[in-house]
Amino acid sequence: MAEVTTLGTLTATPALARTDLLAEPVTEALAVWPAADRVAVAPIDPELADTAAFCAAYAVAPEASANCVVVAGRRAGEQRWAAAVILATTRADVNGAIRRRLDVRKLSFAPMSDAVRLTGMEYGGITPIGLPPDWPILVDAAVVAAGPVVIGSGIRGSKIILDGTLLADLPAAEVVEDLAVPV
Repeated sequence: MAEVTTLGTLTATPALARTDLLAEPVTEALAVWPAADRVAVAPIDPELADTAAFCAAYAVAPEASANCVVVAGRRAGEQRWAAAVILATTRADVNGAIRRRLDVRKLSFAPMSDAVRLTGMEYGGITPIGLPPDWPILVDAAVVAAGPVVIGSGIRGSKIILDGTLLADLPAAEVVEDLAVPV
C-alpha cells in the first residue's frame, strides 16, 4: 500500500504506523497478519463515526462503507458469538443466513455492553480485525467484491481503509453469499 491512501475526503496512512488510531486488539492482530501492510487508517471525528453521518461528512459512498455487527445466539445451552461484515447499503440477514450458519434457533444483535467487553473495542468502531479467535467472521460476498472499503478501527476516532478482498483472508473469515439484504 502506498504511504498515503485516500477514499472520499479521508487521508489514511499505514495502520501499523498509527497504532494510536487503533484499539489494542486490532493492533495485536495487525502485528501478525501478513496483509497488514495493505491496511491504512485515518483519523475522524468520533461524533461522526456512525455510518450515515460518517459517509456524509467524509464523502464516502455507502457502497464503500462496511459495517461489522456482533451477533449472539444459543444452541443446547451453549452461547455462540459471531461477527457479520456487510455493506452500509444492506442489512444483515440475522434471522436467515446468519442464524442458519451459526445453527441456532434464535439469533440477535449482541447487547452493546457484551460486544464492547468481549471485543475490547468501542461500540460504533467494532471491526473484524482483532476479534476473539473462536468467533466466526462472516463476510458478505458483496463486501469482498466492493474494492476499497472503510470499516471500523476498534475506536470511534478513526476508520480503516482496505480492499474488501482482504477481509476474506482474516483468520476465521468465511465469505457468505447473500449474508445481507438490500436496505
